[in-house]
Amino acid sequence: MKINIWILNHYAGPPEITGGIRHYKFAENLIKKGYKVKIFAASSKHNLKGNIIGDNKRYLYKEFNRVPFVFIKARDYIGNGRQRILNMIDYSIGLLEISKKFDSEKPDIIISSSVHPLTWVVGYRLSKRYNAKFIAETRDLWPETLVAMGKIKKDSMIARILYKLEKFIYEKADKLIFTFPGAKDYVKSIGLDTFKVHYINNGVDLDEFKRNRRNFEYEDNDLDDNNKFKILYTGSMGTANELSYLIKAAEVIHSKKIHDIKFILFGDGYERVKLEEYVSKRGIDNVAFKGKVDKKYIPNILSKSNLNIFTGKNIDLYRYGLSLNKMFDYFASGKPTLSNIQCGFDMLDEYRCGLTVSGGSTEALVEGIFKFYNMEKEKYEKYSQNALKAAQDFDFKTLTEKFEKVI
Repeated sequence: MKINIWILNHYAGPPEITGGIRHYKFAENLIKKGYKVKIFAASSKHNLKGNIIGDNKRYLYKEFNRVPFVFIKARDYIGNGRQRILNMIDYSIGLLEISKKFDSEKPDIIISSSVHPLTWVVGYRLSKRYNAKFIAETRDLWPETLVAMGKIKKDSMIARILYKLEKFIYEKADKLIFTFPGAKDYVKSIGLDTFKVHYINNGVDLDEFKRNRRNFEYEDNDLDDNNKFKILYTGSMGTANELSYLIKAAEVIHSKKIHDIKFILFGDGYERVKLEEYVSKRGIDNVAFKGKVDKKYIPNILSKSNLNIFTGKNIDLYRYGLSLNKMFDYFASGKPTLSNIQCGFDMLDEYRCGLTVSGGSTEALVEGIFKFYNMEKEKYEKYSQNALKAAQDFDFKTLTEKFEKVI
């Protein structure tokens, strides 16, 4: 008999709908292995306009490349205000109701994935309803992330409630999956045993990455200018990304009258307008904002890079490691990566495929850029080769094998 798995992930989707394809890839690979898998996601698109359900239907069932999705109707939202909280409630309440329509296909295993903890709560309740095994997955630490970002105080009522909920779920789950390598350290720090803890980071589909790099050429004058040292950023432009460090580093290099370094930024977010205004007012002409592009073009875009970069806040949260989606695309591009997110379990250092500089310092970021800009070819090529080796370890086929062992 085939094992029936339900994956609950508010933000899941196939590549044509969302950038977060973790569970889609797991499901795709597990189905090929003979498992039955269904993904329950929200109909809204994270911080984007447009809803998968355009009428009054409560849910939509649709398959993408044989992967079944059940989209639960949830309101649209932008940003992190009241509407996003209500969107979470829409999904959670809707999931409890709509899941009954699939009682004839009762799950053996329910995998309930944060970001927000309401998905855990629903997953736990459904595991009791169907007498299924319950696996809780943590992709973001709530409320630890909110506390670290200064959104709530550690001793506030809401934080205390969320900490208790987190501990309750960790105790009740049959197994725990975390996307960051320091998971056992975190679980130990809150007073729990680590025997249920498993680490499976995000990743990249290398076959698809290579195929898209060949088939979806992205033509752009800045990208195609081989007389420039091109520094690329791809992804969200929100508060957590702290791209002000990148822009100020570009400003410093601009002030030094070095004209053959170009910062090229792909992506969007609520900080983008402010960043563009800063660049415009200061006349910083070595930065180009390209906006959001279809994910299928990212491999070809990154193949034209000389250095990939990501930035973030200088906070203690990252002592447990990183699980950034973009990092694995960066590895697959075969180009070095520069970061200013000082973290535990630093993969750039572990694989020798990039460099992490001191956080909170524009000067340190500029110094890191110049290290690669002035690097001798042989040393640069070694970083590039190491990046490709790192990508192999985080290919979704490899990660699915780890996922299957947890199951």
